[in-house]
Amino acid sequence: QVQLVESGGGLVQAGGSLRLSCAASGRIFSGNIMGWYRQNSGKQRELVATAGSDGSTNYADSVKGRFTISRDNAKNTVYLQMNSLKPEDTAVYYCAYRADWLNKWYWGQGTQVTVSS
Repeated sequence: QVQLVESGGGLVQAGGSLRLSCAASGRIFSGNIMGWYRQNSGKQRELVATAGSDGSTNYADSVKGRFTISRDNAKNTVYLQMNSLKPEDTAVYYCAYRADWLNKWYWGQGTQVTVSS
């Protein structure tokens, strides 16, 4: 089992910044992918960004150039720096973890990000 604990959400004005953190614990494999997804009420959960333990990254087009994902492999922690936030970024943000070789995602409890106009 893997446990994910998120922090850093909150309320910010449009144009502002927030930083999310997520620490993973439990049965962590060295080859893995960690990342962030988000979901608004009534909508499907969507990819924000992922980062592999090999240094690879992937971003949704809607956040490219504004959000930066990074990770500290020694701490099993992933970060999401969000700049130039827009009201449409408002959502519950979920941390996710998957071992490279296993098609099973683990999810955090979610953290609310609200961007006011």
